[in-house]
Amino acid sequence: MVKLEKGESLDFLGFTFRYDRDLYGGEHRYLNVFPSKKSMLKAREAIREKTGPKMCFKPTPAVVKDLNTYLRGWCGYFNYGYPSKRFRSLNYYVGGRLHRHLNRRSQRKYHRPKEMSTYQYLQELGLLRL
Repeated sequence: MVKLEKGESLDFLGFTFRYDRDLYGGEHRYLNVFPSKKSMLKAREAIREKTGPKMCFKPTPAVVKDLNTYLRGWCGYFNYGYPSKRFRSLNYYVGGRLHRHLNRRSQRKYHRPKEMSTYQYLQELGLLRL
């Protein structure tokens, strides 16, 4: 049995367990469960590997499909507790990495269609959002 005191957290199986204050200012505390920093770093490393310079030869739909497979599995494991902040940061990171990947594929900068934002274009490519 583990007893967590105020301000302490426990990392176990890729999750961080921590008692946090009530969001509405009450005296109650609740157990907050979210992916640990180490898990986030490993996910970022895997995404960096899948969108790195060595993958410039792959067509963009294949890169997106590979990323979606990884993200679906990662999300399935860590979709417990309150992971929305971590998912949001990972979504932002994936979007940036794909944008950089598209720019790296050619000697000229990549231009998405003018009437679309980068977010819309990545959604059209089929990128999974966590």
